[in-house]
Amino acid sequence: MPLVERLRRIEVSDLALMRRWRNSPEVASKMYTRHEISAEEHRDWWKRVCTRDDQTYFMYENAGAPLGVVSFTQIDLVNSNCFWAFYASPRAPKGTGSRMEFLALEYVFSTLKLHKLSCEVLAFNSPVLGLHNKFGFKQEGTFRQHHKMDDAYVDIIRLGIFGDEWTEIREKLIAKFNVT
Repeated sequence: MPLVERLRRIEVSDLALMRRWRNSPEVASKMYTRHEISAEEHRDWWKRVCTRDDQTYFMYENAGAPLGVVSFTQIDLVNSNCFWAFYASPRAPKGTGSRMEFLALEYVFSTLKLHKLSCEVLAFNSPVLGLHNKFGFKQEGTFRQHHKMDDAYVDIIRLGIFGDEWTEIREKLIAKFNVT
């Protein structure tokens, strides 16, 4: 049976698509960096990523179609933790975020065998905060007025989940979100 959905490592041939998604207003409005990213800036960023061993980026595919990007950063094998982030294509079908989140948790806790996964979300992004909560993430803190967007400061919400918490909720989520 062919693999229907997966995370695969980003390839150079994915960069233009990633940049197009990342520059779309739907995606950029929820990110720390909101300006239009030039091709040169994107290439330079990718060159830096490729020199680091504490970061890895994946393309989420479903039935061979690329639908989103999943990143793992600050991978710390000594302390057994890392951060993750994701964004979906602006045209991705409903449920894509859930499917990417499930695969991200599986990667961190089953493949990397880390102890903890963390993330940060702009406080106004309630759909993503709700998604993380459904997957068992717990709010660990608020960085008040931590990030300047346009002429206002916004809060950043820090969330985390431990491997044993993921193990407890995993089977329920397989059924609920129809992910495998």
